[in-house]
Amino acid sequence: MSTIAFLNIGMHGYINPTLPVVAELVRRGHTVIYHTSPAFAEQIEATGAKVHLYAGQDLPLPDPPIPLAMLDGLAHTAVGLLPGVLTDLRAARPDLVVHGAACPWGAVAARELGVPAAATYTTFAFNRQVPSPCRISRELLAAAAARPRIARSYARARWALRRDYDTSGLPLTDLMNAHEPLNLVFTSRSFQPGADAFDSSYQFVGASTGSRLPDPEFAVDHLAGPVLYASLGTVFDAGPGLLRTFATALAPLAGTVVVATGATDPADLGELPANVLARRSVPQLQVLGQAALFVTHGGMNSVNEAMQAGVPTLVVPQGADQPLVAQRVVDLGAGLSLRTEDATIETVRTLARRLLDEPRFREAAGVQRDAQREAGGYLRAADELERYLEDAGSRPGPTGPAEATDRARER
Repeated sequence: MSTIAFLNIGMHGYINPTLPVVAELVRRGHTVIYHTSPAFAEQIEATGAKVHLYAGQDLPLPDPPIPLAMLDGLAHTAVGLLPGVLTDLRAARPDLVVHGAACPWGAVAARELGVPAAATYTTFAFNRQVPSPCRISRELLAAAAARPRIARSYARARWALRRDYDTSGLPLTDLMNAHEPLNLVFTSRSFQPGADAFDSSYQFVGASTGSRLPDPEFAVDHLAGPVLYASLGTVFDAGPGLLRTFATALAPLAGTVVVATGATDPADLGELPANVLARRSVPQLQVLGQAALFVTHGGMNSVNEAMQAGVPTLVVPQGADQPLVAQRVVDLGAGLSLRTEDATIETVRTLARRLLDEPRFREAAGVQRDAQREAGGYLRAADELERYLEDAGSRPGPTGPAEATDRARER
């Protein structure tokens, strides 16, 4: 059996889809180590993987929340984390490195060690049809001109990476798109825009679910139907006002409205209709299994899970790739989209009623449900990684961990 190292950004959206894959690889007898930040250690250990904590600052949220600031954060985080990551990996001697496509220190570490690498995409895969937000573009250059301090900071960190490490194949700016000879995309080919334009190195394995454990104290089966569910995820804090709007708008249409408030204290929503259940967190997969409608921020994982459950969605994007995800939902007919500034009680209720009353939305969501399930999920992802390992091991040349370690010492 092999030793496989996972490296990722310490955010739910990047880590959660990998956890069922890790658990499956462990079940098949592989040794898995996972580099992460302390907040995710317990969750990862539950998969059977051995946790290595980052010996430094994990990626901060970009400030301001623009691609240029994200690039700056990625580059500086890579410079800060790589010494410790490489020390750990040289001791572990992995046969394969699996890193998030937006985790450049994982890509660089694999090149330094000389071992095969695979990338995971928890957003859409990027190409000319689906441009990465961090590609060289007029918008990025304009942001650099408007914020020269951030641009200079990024240039210094990117230069330090190139000076100290093997960054061959790492994009100059597009650090969220560090692709490899194998790229696992955690959505279906049907949901991915422009899927036919990607070569066979991109495997669309579908939603990878299973890391969210059922909550036996949350009596999903006892919720009065129809169940309408609203959640804005864990990254963007929309505040209690928007959540209260959702609850108030949906209540007359529902048997039960479930609202996941995230960082917002449910008490801050004030007095709510009697059929509204507001909690900081809920077992999302269980609730989606009962839901007739999902109001969401449009995070890729949440939308994938809604598609896998065949639930129509009202997407209210907050930032990042969420507008792109929202547009894809609309294009496929599986839901509707609404700008945050337009989210009044009347508007939310009108759109929700359409999603509930017009069969075409549930039918389209059902098509996406079938596509997600046929993609294979975490079992397919584990199969692809094992096949890649087998192919890499059969190639001539020094690809094993011992030779890689020797080459790393010669650098």
